[in-house]
Amino acid sequence: MNSSSLFIAVLILVLFSYWFGMQRSIKIAGGPGRVKNLDSLPSQFGLLTAFWCGIPATIFLLLWTAFEPVVIESIVVNQLPASVQALTDSQLGLYMNDIHIMAESGNFSGDKGSTAQILQQANTNGRWFKTAAVLIMALACVLVLFSKFSPAFKARKRSEAIVKGILMASSGVAILTTLGIVMSVLFESIQFFSAVPATDFLFGTEWSPQVAMRSDQVGSSGAFGAVPLFAGTMLITAIAMVVAVPIGLMTAIYLSNYATPRQRSLAKPMLELLAGVPTVVYGFFAALTVAPFIRNMGESVGLSVASESALAAGLVMGIMIIPFVSSLSDDAISAVPKTLKEGSLGMGATLSETIKLVLLPAALPGIVGAILLAVSRAIGETMIVVMAAGMAANLTANPLDSVTTVTVQIVTLLTGDQEFDSPKTLAAFALGLMLFVTTLALNVVALKVVRKYREQYD
Repeated sequence: MNSSSLFIAVLILVLFSYWFGMQRSIKIAGGPGRVKNLDSLPSQFGLLTAFWCGIPATIFLLLWTAFEPVVIESIVVNQLPASVQALTDSQLGLYMNDIHIMAESGNFSGDKGSTAQILQQANTNGRWFKTAAVLIMALACVLVLFSKFSPAFKARKRSEAIVKGILMASSGVAILTTLGIVMSVLFESIQFFSAVPATDFLFGTEWSPQVAMRSDQVGSSGAFGAVPLFAGTMLITAIAMVVAVPIGLMTAIYLSNYATPRQRSLAKPMLELLAGVPTVVYGFFAALTVAPFIRNMGESVGLSVASESALAAGLVMGIMIIPFVSSLSDDAISAVPKTLKEGSLGMGATLSETIKLVLLPAALPGIVGAILLAVSRAIGETMIVVMAAGMAANLTANPLDSVTTVTVQIVTLLTGDQEFDSPKTLAAFALGLMLFVTTLALNVVALKVVRKYREQYD
């Protein structure tokens, strides 16, 4: 039985053990009419039984699935001739790859056929042992738990402790994943900064990461000044926020205070559909409609407009992130206690004055969070920039020029076959680290704003 089928079998056992645990607890109590004599409800006995059945078996299954290929391959390699074991790691990897292909296809011809048969038999034995071990473990855990059942058994307390452990483990996974991402990016960035001075990267104004891949190859030494990339990112993000924040905030105010229930039920879902449109579609719209329109309008008044401009990308990106601002701001405004609004109106303030002086300050933490999410979304956008703003690393504040962003260059640097010890490829990790630091700084600032103003209305 393969791992996926075995996992389904464990799920079936978990469901059955839940029911069986409930029935067992009722039997211990002396029947359905004496369930009140139990320390916990029958459903809590069933839940605890399901946990004891599923958790150990699932953990064992995951560990076995992770280590099974390594163990089996080690066993097979140890049975290979000494001449084969003396091969380099890459050569041995190619040899074992052929063995795996032969074992899967069942073709045991040639000098590698006997080894492929050994691998196939090891895989078969491993599957049988895995199936037996998982099922026996699940049933044994249930039987051990049943031996502890009694009317005074605290099933609720034990099941709640298991749930708390699961929640803590989930939080730990999220934290460890974040740390893993940060450490992997940081490690590669340190390698990059060992080859390229940090001052050249942070303050250089020329970006041309093309370098010679070999010592005998003609190529540039590379220029890794990231200032044009961050300037282009900030320029496009600023244009997008100029579009998204006012429109999104005014939309939220209208929907939460002026729109009728029918208007709100129609307008809000239609507005949120914008968030579901793929970014590549926005890129098409920007490249085929917005960019030519801006160029023609500029030429009509005597301005020189690039065919791919920051203005086109920023405008379309602003339209894309309007739902992030409007929907979250609407929720924040609607969450303000009605007593604040009614008290202001009762004191004689108009609705517009109430919105400006009461609702918006009270909803400021949520609005700041919405804007922060929109900024992060704009900074991380790639497709619209590639199709509408271009890939030229120009250091300019003119929105009519072509620029590029950090994310676009990361994609460009990591596209195709690359050497991960080359400054050209490692530059992508340094750019990612700077994006992470920038986003972290935005979160810190937003958190301080939220804490400062939330205390006034709690």
